[in-house]
Amino acid sequence: MNRRALLPTLALATALSLSLSGCLAGENASDTESAAAGTATQGGTLNIDFATYNPLSLVIKEQGWLEDELADQDITVNWVQSAGSNKANEALRAGAIDVGSTAGSAALLARSNGSPIKAIDIYSQPEWAALVALPESGITSVEDLRGKSVAATRGTDPYFFLLQALEAAGVEQSEVTIENLQHADGRAALASGAVDAWSGLDPIMAAAEQDGAQLFFRDIDFNSYGFLNATEDFLTEKPDVAQTVVDAYEKAREWAKENPEETAAILAGVAGIDQAVANSVIIERTNLDVDPAPGDAQRSVLEKIGPVFVETGDVQSQDQIDEALDTLFDASLVEKADPAAIGSDS
Repeated sequence: MNRRALLPTLALATALSLSLSGCLAGENASDTESAAAGTATQGGTLNIDFATYNPLSLVIKEQGWLEDELADQDITVNWVQSAGSNKANEALRAGAIDVGSTAGSAALLARSNGSPIKAIDIYSQPEWAALVALPESGITSVEDLRGKSVAATRGTDPYFFLLQALEAAGVEQSEVTIENLQHADGRAALASGAVDAWSGLDPIMAAAEQDGAQLFFRDIDFNSYGFLNATEDFLTEKPDVAQTVVDAYEKAREWAKENPEETAAILAGVAGIDQAVANSVIIERTNLDVDPAPGDAQRSVLEKIGPVFVETGDVQSQDQIDEALDTLFDASLVEKADPAAIGSDS
């Protein structure tokens, strides 16, 4: 074959070679991108809270499920206790935890004020807040709080429970002195007589009730749901770990529903309360059989609470509330949740 005849053949071969290598390169790039999209997070730490007001967190911590599931990825699980929704919100905003437990009202407050969090699971529908007084106080109704002092933890469900109760009873906030105390300190202040009443939170409230304190006002509709929240950075950077967390939560829900007394025993041990008190909290005042996907049910409750934030100055405008309600919920992880994946050898 002469040189002139050879050139077209070489050109064709080169073109075919480039074409094939281009296809192969493209296929490899596609495979790499696909692999990257599904690559499991390796190394690092999952910072996650546990709280006595979130029984599912206690079950997961006790069972060690997250440690077992994330061991192959060389991820350390760091448990941080939240003393209240306000503390969980502080830790989430500071990046000290990736996942934290709050009341729905507290999650809305945080999101309305710019905290980059998403509600990824509803862990319970509790009746965990009520107004509490000592028998000798003479306080038997919300109206009796005029001119009195009430302890409440600002930024938590009991605080917003108190505000809703006052509004419903026609009592102006200016007629009541609200002492901003953490939940346990509020109970201590009530017991010592430093305050006249306390807007309490279980299980501390249930323990106070056993000691003789009276729940003089209750309304389950003033309690918002239990929200499991995650930072947006965590959801973006470690979606597989976030899915594992939600899988573990749904496994814990199944376990706790099947083992209520054992769940109460775990709570009793962590909170340092009697088994009977823990039974009251878990069996009588906590509904775990709830749709875990955050959505319309929670929104309907928060739409009633949101305007209260604006009235009290906790949020500057209703527009901030509305935007938060439109962006707070992320049900995608619950929709893909597989409780059976936790503890599976596959």
